[in-house]
Amino acid sequence: MADLDDFARIAAHDNGLCVVSTVRADGTVQASVVNAGVVDRPDAGSGARVAFVAIGGSRKLANLRRRPQLTVVAKAGWQWVAVEGSAELLGPDDPQAGVGADDLRLALRAAFIAAGGAHDDWDEYDRVMAAERRTIVYVAPSRVYSNG
Repeated sequence: MADLDDFARIAAHDNGLCVVSTVRADGTVQASVVNAGVVDRPDAGSGARVAFVAIGGSRKLANLRRRPQLTVVAKAGWQWVAVEGSAELLGPDDPQAGVGADDLRLALRAAFIAAGGAHDDWDEYDRVMAAERRTIVYVAPSRVYSNG
């Protein structure tokens, strides 16, 4: 049985590049490529989640606000791991009780690093994330499966 450790291992082979599938209002699937990794949510006790950062105003976020079910697939060669679940959004347009501005800033950094990112100027990173109203999409896994 695959788990989030398998997802993190497979995703790391391709710089965290993964395919995310959400559902449009007409029931069709919208797919996009993101950088994703595995992190713990900043609120205590919520456990590990697949996470990626989405730009504010994206179709992906609009879809998830209305229909939070999604699938994220990581692959490396012929190996792949899929995580199905429900989106938990955290960002300037999706605040969560008990998570302040500094918590969000640090959580955005943690999601970026978990997805294989690095930055030379964290202050600039923080500025861009705020200006673009970036939101973290956490995937609360309901099903994890793979071909391995």
